[in-house]
Amino acid sequence: MKTPLITALGLALLSTAGAHAGNELAGHEMSKAQHVGMRADASYEIGALRIEKPFSRASLPNQPVGGGFFTVTNTGTEDDRLVAAGTSADLADHMEIHEMAMEGQVMKMRALPDGLVIPAGETVELKPGGYHLMLMGLKQPLVMGESVTISLTFEKAGTIEVPLAIGAPNAKGAGHGQMTHGN
Repeated sequence: MKTPLITALGLALLSTAGAHAGNELAGHEMSKAQHVGMRADASYEIGALRIEKPFSRASLPNQPVGGGFFTVTNTGTEDDRLVAAGTSADLADHMEIHEMAMEGQVMKMRALPDGLVIPAGETVELKPGGYHLMLMGLKQPLVMGESVTISLTFEKAGTIEVPLAIGAPNAKGAGHGQMTHGN
């Protein structure tokens, strides 16, 4: 029964190594504008909200879902709410806002159909194992070193497009296992 796990791990290592090797060659042909979308310290603002360190993880072959992670700080005096997230139809069928939480001894994931509150004066972190975005029905792999653009819609601040830098399949934050390039 260990064969499927070993096969999956082997495929993950091969796809990550192959993606990294290809990006090292192609990386020198990327424009400075493309590199900006992959910076670990990237920050985007809309209204009273600041979105920082947006990233995703590279997907395995035929993986049907992906995740989106970032921090959002509300510098305003009123709560706001992340009500929707989206991406192009050629990347995924749709996106959902999710949370993972312990229920007794079991970790459960559930969609947040009413969105995610961003309290005034606070920072909310979307991260692996907690709040996060789910790219459902991936139509193409998420490749380490590349980026994909998503849109985030907030109840009060409006809609903003943000690039997610794609890190390693096990990345825990922006810049973990990503390509790095000088300015």
